[in-house]
Amino acid sequence: MPTARIERFIAAGTVAAVLAAWWLLTATQVIPPTRFASPDEVWAALRQVALAGYADARLHQHILQSAKLVLMGFAVAVATGVPLGLAMGWSRRIEALLNPAFLLIRPIPPLAWIPLAIVWLGLGDAAKVLVIWFAAFVPSVINSYAGVRSLERHVIEAARMLGAGRWMMLHEVLIPGAMPFIFTGLRLSLQACWTTLVAGELIGAAAGLGRVLAQGALDLFPAMILVGMVFVALAGAAMTWALGLVEARVMPWRS
Repeated sequence: MPTARIERFIAAGTVAAVLAAWWLLTATQVIPPTRFASPDEVWAALRQVALAGYADARLHQHILQSAKLVLMGFAVAVATGVPLGLAMGWSRRIEALLNPAFLLIRPIPPLAWIPLAIVWLGLGDAAKVLVIWFAAFVPSVINSYAGVRSLERHVIEAARMLGAGRWMMLHEVLIPGAMPFIFTGLRLSLQACWTTLVAGELIGAAAGLGRVLAQGALDLFPAMILVGMVFVALAGAAMTWALGLVEARVMPWRS
C-alpha cells in the first residue's frame, strides 16, 4: 500500500478515535455538559447559527467577515513585509537603516496594538486590519530576510560573472532563491492572522467568528463556542491549503 494512503488511513483513524472518545465521555457524563458540549448539542448549535443566526448574523456571514479581514491584513503584510525583508537581506545599508526600528517593534505582541489601533481607527474593520497586518508583517520580514541571506555566495558571484544586472539579479537569482523561505514566512503569517483576528473580534465586532466565540462565552453556551472554534480551524486550514496550491504553482520543482 502506498505511503500516502497509509498516512490518510492513520489520519482518518485518529479523527474517528477522537470523535468516539468525545461522544463516549459526554454521553456517560464523565465530562459534565456544562463544561464540554456533546456532539448532539454542537450539531444543534450549528443548525442554529447556520439557519436562524447567532450574534446578529448567520454562519456564512461570520465566516465571510472574518475571511475578509484576514485576507486584507495578510495582503498588506505580504506587500510590505516581503519587499522589506528582501531589501534588508540584500543591502547592508538598508539593513543598517531599518533594522534598529524593526528590532524595537518586533518583540511587541500583536495584541498589544489593539488599544492603540482602537484609539487611532475606532472599533471598525480598519483597526482589526492594522493589528492583523502587524501580526503577519513580522514573520514575512524575518523569513524573507533569512531567504536572501541563505543564498550561497558562489551563486551570486556566478550570476555577476555572466553579466546579470541589478534587476536580473533580483528576478532570476534573489527572489527564486529566497522563495522557500518566503513561503515559510507566509504560512506563519497566515496562522498569525487568524490567531490575532479572533482576539481582535472579541472586542467591538459586529460579525465574525471571534464575535461568535465572545457571545458564546457571555451566554455560557459551550456548544456554540465549539462551533466557532471548529470553523476558525476549518477556515484557517482552507486558506493554508490554498496557499499551498500557490506555492506548488510558483515552485513546481519542490512538489
